[in-house]
Amino acid sequence: MKLNIDMAEATRLTREGRLAEAMAILQGGGPPEPEVRAPDKRPHIEMTQSSDGQWRTASETGASPTDEAPRSDTKPRIDLSALVGRFRGSMKTAHGHAVPDVPLGATFARHTVADAARGGRYKLYVPSTYSADPAALMVMLHGCTQSPDDFAIGTRMNNLAEAHGFLVLYPEQSAKANMNRCWNWFNTADQGRDSGEPDLIMRMIRQVMSIHRIDPGKVFVAGLSAGGAMAAILGARYPDLIAGVAVHSGLAVGAAHDMPSAFGAMSHGAGKISSARLAVRTIVFHGDADGTVHIRNGQQVVDQAMSGRALTRAATDGQAGNGRYSRTVYTDGDGVAAIEYWMLHGAGHAWSGGDAGGSYTDPKGPDASREMVRFFLGENKIG
Repeated sequence: MKLNIDMAEATRLTREGRLAEAMAILQGGGPPEPEVRAPDKRPHIEMTQSSDGQWRTASETGASPTDEAPRSDTKPRIDLSALVGRFRGSMKTAHGHAVPDVPLGATFARHTVADAARGGRYKLYVPSTYSADPAALMVMLHGCTQSPDDFAIGTRMNNLAEAHGFLVLYPEQSAKANMNRCWNWFNTADQGRDSGEPDLIMRMIRQVMSIHRIDPGKVFVAGLSAGGAMAAILGARYPDLIAGVAVHSGLAVGAAHDMPSAFGAMSHGAGKISSARLAVRTIVFHGDADGTVHIRNGQQVVDQAMSGRALTRAATDGQAGNGRYSRTVYTDGDGVAAIEYWMLHGAGHAWSGGDAGGSYTDPKGPDASREMVRFFLGENKIG
């Protein structure tokens, strides 16, 4: 039976922070008794359905977005957390103004691939320690409202690249594709191989590989939130090209197929795990106090990465800095870690161990960036 869903009303209720009423409408019923609550002064966004049937953000004024859409201090752009109205972080970086430090001999430059319809801009960090030997490539997919510069500052991945000699590619989502610069992980058109945003990101990767000496067996993708969900998609769709993925506060492949199902997946996890196989090496970080993307999503990424494989599980608890965690390692028959899951106790929707100079970071630890590099490039044989 096809439900008559009033998306305008659901969006209005969501903007007011009345999630329960919005969810009731999205599930095909009428809204419950309205809550009595103080006016919500948080910024908000609207979602509209485009001619291709996909749900995308639209400006409050109805103006057409541009790739250099101005940002207002009184109406800041926010990420998908606005949909559930529970994000408690703060934007520490003024986008477009903060730029990472670049040491002598290194470069951090903007590049493009020819794709006017979908954007195609990215920044590439080439460390001063880049040598004649083929290097690893780390692809970093930012979260909603973030930029490559902001993400580089917050994750400190360029610092690690300098220490280990790998390159870092930061694809930049276009405001034309999503007003809040979220990767469209919830659109079915952006979940397949050789189409949509996965294809665009892979074109960036191939371009970098055609210019620089990259080890084809050491291309890794990491992402935060919507970027984490897109990283999982790339790992599932391109296992022949992507050697491993790191999903921080993200969602499993196919967790949603449109905006209503994105509401549900973010709020309490996907109702059903997709049959997609995430058979590449996978490391997952997720806060158990994440009010934007429910903790259940972290386990669902792990379940998808298991893909029916016979792996040995070992769990430990620990503390890094001021942050507590539970780490579960899944090893193969050779004793090599194939999957790691870091449940971050008391952590919200933010990059663990990140720099406070970037947005959506939690400096407490553990250092997610350092652990990702260790997992991908270090010694991972257990025992």
